[in-house]
Amino acid sequence: MDVVTDFPERLKPGITLYVGAQHRELRLRSRRWQHKSLLLGFDGYSTPEAVGELRNQWVYVRSDDRPPLEDGEYYHHQLLGIQVIDEGGQLLGILSEILETGANDVYVISPEQGPDILLPAIDSVILEIDPGQGEMRVHVLEGLLPD
Repeated sequence: MDVVTDFPERLKPGITLYVGAQHRELRLRSRRWQHKSLLLGFDGYSTPEAVGELRNQWVYVRSDDRPPLEDGEYYHHQLLGIQVIDEGGQLLGILSEILETGANDVYVISPEQGPDILLPAIDSVILEIDPGQGEMRVHVLEGLLPD
């Protein structure tokens, strides 16, 4: 398994994971690191050939099993789909994608019309995030909006 979580330590034998688009419930039997990947064993699967049916699928945990984040930090799924509003109250669009870069994330804002807007996820740009209200208030730096 390619690991995309920041919390791989929570993947311990005995927990329940949900595999694939159908969120098939499977109990984790074993795990071990192989370079930067994890090899997982599930109850009910005894051979590599049998577990092959799970290959190339996403593995999920229940949202209430996620570790809490520090104040001002959010899981990507909490941000995707929220409305992005500038300081003047103008709707810029919907946060449609988060690009992970080396320095900081970049939020892709999809307006109703026109090209996407790329905003760096830095304090001087992202002023306020309210996932409960489904809104993000931003300061758009000069030159970031398309003409």
